[in-house]
Amino acid sequence: MNANSKIFIRTLAALTFVLVLLPLRTASAQQPDYVVGPHDVLTVTVWNQPNLSGKFTVEVDGTFTFPLIGRVRAAGLRLRDLESGLKKQLADGFVRDPQLSVTVDQYQSQVVQVLGEVKTPGTYTLTGQMSLIEVLARAGSTTETAGNMAIITRHASAHPVGTSGTDARPAGGDVVRVNLTSLQSGDLKENVQLHDGDVVFVPKAEKIFVYGQVKLPGSYVLQDQTTVMQAIALAGGLTERGSSRRLQIIRQVSGVKKQLKAKLEDLVQPGDTVVVGERLF
Repeated sequence: MNANSKIFIRTLAALTFVLVLLPLRTASAQQPDYVVGPHDVLTVTVWNQPNLSGKFTVEVDGTFTFPLIGRVRAAGLRLRDLESGLKKQLADGFVRDPQLSVTVDQYQSQVVQVLGEVKTPGTYTLTGQMSLIEVLARAGSTTETAGNMAIITRHASAHPVGTSGTDARPAGGDVVRVNLTSLQSGDLKENVQLHDGDVVFVPKAEKIFVYGQVKLPGSYVLQDQTTVMQAIALAGGLTERGSSRRLQIIRQVSGVKKQLKAKLEDLVQPGDTVVVGERLF
């Protein structure tokens, strides 16, 4: 496992630890733009009216029963809009100048799937505005065989992919690729905000093979823009008999195996085999 992968796994492990110790979302951390859905459990607090305050579960039809008012539609509304609606209905002959707040006690309506090279793949509940790094932490972080890319897919009708700095829709409208190496390096543009129904897939790392006159022949994870020289370094460098001039790349081209002469600065491709020959003298 390369150094970047180790750092990324440690970062996610630390975040997982924090998420376990702290409540998932407190009232102070509520997102007023969160869209309520069926099965969410809401806490409604009406100041100086304890009989009206309590927890209410949004039913399958998107409504819940509230004292004095009756059935209240909640699904599809932002928290702030639900608050405003309750205030208006309570003020209509029930409570003089009502002051209240609506928060989410349990997020149940929105989920994302995390698949591929993570330690605990599965379905995870979205708790407000959850980012990619948060959901990867919940999935136990990436595995040692994970690549440096995460692929997020969503229905074309879903919200645009929003990041910390933008709210732009990815090319094609339903797929976005995130560079995990950049993310663990602190690039907030890669920390995508997730939406209900998103599928996060972390594929296996592409591999290359290095054989011949190297100290540690075998398979290695391919990083971006890896050269033949870097591939040899991954394999421990040249042996005493190894030649930096007698290099070959064995590559599948349209299903046909080809042997190509190589230079140290040449880039390798997924599945390539780098072969280091012996010195002539």
